[in-house]
Amino acid sequence: MDTAAATAADGRVGPSPHATAPPPATPAPTAPGAPTRLAALRAPRLDPYWTAGFFFLAYAVLSYWRYRTMATISWDLGIFEQAVRGYAHLRAPIVDLKGPGTNILGDHFSPVLVLLAPFYRLLPSPLTLLTAQAALFALSAIPVTRAAARHLGRRRGLALGLAYGLSWGVQRAVDFDFHEIAFAVPLLAFALDAALRGRWNTAVCWAAPLVLVKEDLGVTAAAVGALALIRTRRAAPLPLALVAFGLTATAVTLGLVIPAFNGSGSYDYWNKIGGHEGAAIPLDVALRTLLWTLLPTTGLLALRSPLLLVAVPTLGWRFLSHDPHYWGTDWHYSAVLMPIAFLALVDALPRALASPRPWLRSYAHHLPVAVLAAALALTTTLPLARLTEADTYRTPPSVPAAERLLHRIPDGATVESDIRPLSRLTGRTRVYWTGDTGGLAPDYVTVQLRDDHTPADALANAAARHPKSSYVVLGTADGIVVLHRTSAR
Repeated sequence: MDTAAATAADGRVGPSPHATAPPPATPAPTAPGAPTRLAALRAPRLDPYWTAGFFFLAYAVLSYWRYRTMATISWDLGIFEQAVRGYAHLRAPIVDLKGPGTNILGDHFSPVLVLLAPFYRLLPSPLTLLTAQAALFALSAIPVTRAAARHLGRRRGLALGLAYGLSWGVQRAVDFDFHEIAFAVPLLAFALDAALRGRWNTAVCWAAPLVLVKEDLGVTAAAVGALALIRTRRAAPLPLALVAFGLTATAVTLGLVIPAFNGSGSYDYWNKIGGHEGAAIPLDVALRTLLWTLLPTTGLLALRSPLLLVAVPTLGWRFLSHDPHYWGTDWHYSAVLMPIAFLALVDALPRALASPRPWLRSYAHHLPVAVLAAALALTTTLPLARLTEADTYRTPPSVPAAERLLHRIPDGATVESDIRPLSRLTGRTRVYWTGDTGGLAPDYVTVQLRDDHTPADALANAAARHPKSSYVVLGTADGIVVLHRTSAR
């Protein structure tokens, strides 16, 4: 519509009927109030992506500075770097930290790690794994935020999306170096988002790859299929196939695949299931874990949704174990429960908002903000709180000194190490766990000195483990001592 026609449309004087059409004009400047580029960036449809971007930055920065200050708390980062390094060089995923020549597929079945191989080949560093983990956890915020906004509106959707990204289960997992479970979290989030939209075939496609993340997650995939059957109340082919596929994959993996790669011909973690010397999860511990999973994250309202059935397999094997590490809220074990809990809340809230009970409507109305407030309050004691502390971004002078010392170990050397030096060695040397070298006398020994131990104590301990070799102290820095094998006796 040209300017004259627009004037006529406004009820003002129009053009002469004999007037000729004016030549094309340069588009007029955007009128006040018209959509601008900035307004487009604030569009509600982009909320999930801005949320994911924010959390990716937060998770990545936290992981980077923990790595930079050598604040490693587990050997898992070294284990997974050895596995991915094998894939990246088109070799078997041998993880010497689990025992000389150990194929990781005989410990946990996680072939999904091969997806990281191209990135690691380009950037061979533990930071590649940590960045990938940050991206995967942040990616899971997209379906959670999107589903919440679709069912509850923009403000409540953003509140729940932010609360999810700040949830204690995700923060604990980010803080735990690296773990393959990072792949499962977005797969579950996208699967359950599709389930909430009634797109069951899509949900099946998202859930099926869980069998490649870890051996027990086949049962979780089957639970997604069972959820589809319950919600649709009909025997749909793909959900039925997913139930059969998930259960069969778990049985075959535990009974055949893992034992085939395992030196003992068995699955090492069977001994963690069931009672052990009378050990069993105390009732109060189980109840506390359940409350942590459901109370601050969903206000218990998620109990009104059948989506919580998908959490049963994970909670089941944890509570059947006699290992106390599986019972509590530390480390990465609760990460897969977070998208399930939040999307179950998204499923339950609309029905609660339409309830004939006034108290329930009021509770549901205020719950998204309350969940976000709880997440923010808990974050003051969780890992992301460190991003607000200046010391987080300072590298102590002793850390570069320790790195220079470890760099004196040549590439390709054999090294016996404990936790802290691992992340600087697994990418370029062959690293064994302290005391588990299979009789091999390593070229170097690295030890983090603790308590009142001295370099002389470390030297004596190394001599006791390797009596046929002689070692000398190569150097010490930041509590780390490096020993060098000089000769065989």
